Amino acid sequence: SVKSWKKLLAVVLCMDVESPFEQAKKVMTMFVQRQVFSESKDEIALVLFGTDGTENALAGEDQYQHITVHRHLMLPDFDLLEDIQRRIQPGSQQADFLDALVVCMDVIQRETVGKKIEKRHIEVFTDLSSPFSKDQVDIIVHNLKKYGISLQFFLPFPIGKKDGSGDRENGNLGLDQHSPTFPQKGITEQQKEGLQMVEKVMMSLEGEDGLDEIYSFSESLRQLCIFKKTQRHSMPWPCQLTIGSNLSIKIVAYKSIVQEKAKKTWIVVDARTLRKEDIQKETVYCLNDDDETEVSKEDTIQGFRYGSDIVPFSKVDEEQMKYKSEGKCFSVLGFCRSSQVQRRFFMGNQVLKVFAAKNDEAAAVAISSLVHALDELDMVAIVRYAYDKRANPQVGVAFPYIKEAYECLVYVQLPFMEDLRQYMFSSLKNNKKCAPTESQLNAIDALIDSMSLVKKDEEEDTFEDLFPTTKIPNPEFQRLFQCLLHRALHPQEPLPQIQQHILNMLAPPAEVTAKCQSSLSKIKMLFPLTEAIKKKDQVTAQDIFQDK
Repeated sequence: SVKSWKKLLAVVLCMDVESPFEQAKKVMTMFVQRQVFSESKDEIALVLFGTDGTENALAGEDQYQHITVHRHLMLPDFDLLEDIQRRIQPGSQQADFLDALVVCMDVIQRETVGKKIEKRHIEVFTDLSSPFSKDQVDIIVHNLKKYGISLQFFLPFPIGKKDGSGDRENGNLGLDQHSPTFPQKGITEQQKEGLQMVEKVMMSLEGEDGLDEIYSFSESLRQLCIFKKTQRHSMPWPCQLTIGSNLSIKIVAYKSIVQEKAKKTWIVVDARTLRKEDIQKETVYCLNDDDETEVSKEDTIQGFRYGSDIVPFSKVDEEQMKYKSEGKCFSVLGFCRSSQVQRRFFMGNQVLKVFAAKNDEAAAVAISSLVHALDELDMVAIVRYAYDKRANPQVGVAFPYIKEAYECLVYVQLPFMEDLRQYMFSSLKNNKKCAPTESQLNAIDALIDSMSLVKKDEEEDTFEDLFPTTKIPNPEFQRLFQCLLHRALHPQEPLPQIQQHILNMLAPPAEVTAKCQSSLSKIKMLFPLTEAIKKKDQVTAQDIFQDK
């Protein structure tokens, strides 16, 4: 049996409804919408403190007052987003944030029983302006450690270096072990005391690293502005790698790169009721005659049109035509130099990483030997690949891939003869009017060099990618999720403009834009634009002999 691919997470969002309300709501909304659109299986609960009422399992006469469990642990959805946007209102009561933390721990403990939850997490949104009791802090820290609950705090003010700039330094908050660095202005003594308590709790949990888990609202918004990618888990594909008729190695392959497509969930609903059930769809086949005689589906057959002829092709014909495969296959046809397989031949919609079968030492030794042999000889394997007996076979290349943490074969599909396109173009050199001068050629070369998206460090002999596409989210998905969220929460309003951060990440790097300016100026000078004068209109006989 295969265990869960991802450790499921239980998250409790703990919001102080006295804190800067709109900022806290915005951070929470962005967090939840990322979870919704990534189709995460993590569960989220929402606890509010500072509310006028009290609703939690621990509430007594004078204990855990003004704390409300607004939503219990469940999968995030648009209802939760709508609650955060519209139903949660600012409160006028003060509540102890440590008491709220205890209620959150109770929610996690009660509501994860019997569930396959492996990580537990609490996020607290507060301005620390309310009084709190220190009596139970050691017990709270002990139970957080005991039950493996991680903790983060989100505050409305920046915390950082001693100069009060609020910027993080070297990836941490720059806080002194004994006293946090406070903002220079606008913070009360109560908030300073609260911040010292937050620091104590985080230091007790994770030492110095715990201070990295205290964020400002503005910092969080910058990090959350991009929707998370949809979570996909690559299923293992077990097979036998065969070389000749005598050598067989147990392998398992995983999809490493695959084109991600937006999930097709568009359905037709009644425009007034918005209910799918109110729409009935019926397909009718009719003859192309005057009476439009109805024909049952059983009396139809598919056909292929060639010119004016239609070639009938039944389901039986289609089954007989299909290639009969023996089943899944990963068979080495032969080997060749890696230089013979050019990158322009790579095709298909996926890349596979091929490993030895799990817990098979003989297979691990064999795959490792093959990978290292191919690497040392600068060779690749040409492979026949078939996913299963229903799939048409492919021809592909398997090349060695060696990293510090692991080694494997990487499979990419290669083209058949019909997949290749050969284009013939007439030479530009034959047209003397278009022949470029030496200075024009040099100017274009300089432009290409200046627009390189790879920067080389001559001293360390390393390369830096100035436009790392693997770290840029698909703008189509970002825009789709933005519009879906807006339409769900604001059904009557027009769709919003494309968010600026999406446009920014698709713009050329500023360094490249600045670097190519001189080359562009030279090209404008060497390739002057002149207005093309329209030739005299051709006079036709109709113009000369007009009817009068």
